[in-house]
Amino acid sequence: MGDWTTTADGRKGRRPRALSPLREHVRDTFWFAPTAAMLLVLVVWAAAAEADARIVEALRESGDYESLKELLKFADDARVVVTTVSSAMMTFIGVVFSISLVALQMASGQFSPRVVRIFVRSRISKATFAVFLATFVLSLLVLTGFDGERDPRLVVSVPLVQSLLTLLMVGLSLLLFVMYVNAMLRLMRVGHVIDRITREAFRVIARTTAPASGRDPAPDAGPVALGPVTAQVIHHGRAGVLRDVHVSRLVRAARRQGVVLRLIPRIGDFVVPGTPVLAVHGGATPAPRRLRGTVSVGVERTFHQDLSFGLRQLSDIALRALSAAVNDPTTAVQALDRIVQFLAAVAGRPLDTSLHRDRRGEMRLVQPVPGWTELVDLAFTEIRGCAVGTPQVTRRMTAGLDDLLRITPAGRRAPLVRHRELLAQAVERAVPEAADRAFALTPDRQGIG
Repeated sequence: MGDWTTTADGRKGRRPRALSPLREHVRDTFWFAPTAAMLLVLVVWAAAAEADARIVEALRESGDYESLKELLKFADDARVVVTTVSSAMMTFIGVVFSISLVALQMASGQFSPRVVRIFVRSRISKATFAVFLATFVLSLLVLTGFDGERDPRLVVSVPLVQSLLTLLMVGLSLLLFVMYVNAMLRLMRVGHVIDRITREAFRVIARTTAPASGRDPAPDAGPVALGPVTAQVIHHGRAGVLRDVHVSRLVRAARRQGVVLRLIPRIGDFVVPGTPVLAVHGGATPAPRRLRGTVSVGVERTFHQDLSFGLRQLSDIALRALSAAVNDPTTAVQALDRIVQFLAAVAGRPLDTSLHRDRRGEMRLVQPVPGWTELVDLAFTEIRGCAVGTPQVTRRMTAGLDDLLRITPAGRRAPLVRHRELLAQAVERAVPEAADRAFALTPDRQGIG
């Protein structure tokens, strides 16, 4: 039996599969899908070549040389088509690569460098490159299968199935090209980028937090009582950002040892060699081989288990939009819409820690996550500092804070009240006219219409 955890809707469900972190790391790379497609096309081509050889062999054994002559005529026409395809696919690949570079440059310059990973993780981009490269490789392999022998009695193979497969791949490439251009045009629009970030952030909310249950602490219930620290696990790998941890393996290691493990740094923290990453409560440290590969460190943050990374990206987009170089307050309002949506989703959920239990329901891993105050500060502090001279943004922020005050539990309203007061004070200092100050602080969910 596998380990169990509490899902975002409060139900008991199976813990993510053991390869979950690896799957996410593969999605953050661009080389895997094209490489896998080219290896797969080698297998498909070998099967198609075998099928062609058996077709020719069957016709020769039956003495149907007329059909073989027709196949040889087909081969002459197919050679021209496949040769054209092999040369045209490289041009297609160049066009797709150029579109991708333009999209990446635009996203990095206008939105935020951190949103580039959306394009890297785009399934349609990977599928398009993979199919284009596979079609190019297949066309080259098919060209090697054409036999120069013209005598039907001596011909060994005619690439009939291979040629038809190449034409099928060309059709698939054209379809994917249209879908790819449509997807890139959508991702060049800030509204779709913000929506994509929000959807990723909500997946993280579902994985890392859950509504308060009978066993888990209610919102703001304080730290979990774990007892004294009996040992620590030191990080010996490279320095970098803590991207994620292998939850399933850590839970199994803690269960076998009869201890509780607590992750010391938060996901997204920068760790250096020699610093402790895991605290052990209630016993000795699990065997090093059971902990090997359970902590992943990289050069940048990822969405996989990082609860605040979505807010960080939304805040960056808003800050870039409010800069003097861009001066696009409407984009900042769009980002604030999603920031309020994110905070509303976590307002009633237990934060500060994420608890992972084994199949018997015993707590085995405690993972720190940002608290409510930290999320609110991340959402509004920097934007408030840049928005005081833009009434469209201050009006939207005021409306968002008011909406959150209505739906947030009483114990969590203090940081929202603080930010509303700081916003009013900042506007009062920056705007000299009383009428303008009153206008800038009037709640408006659209900013200024």
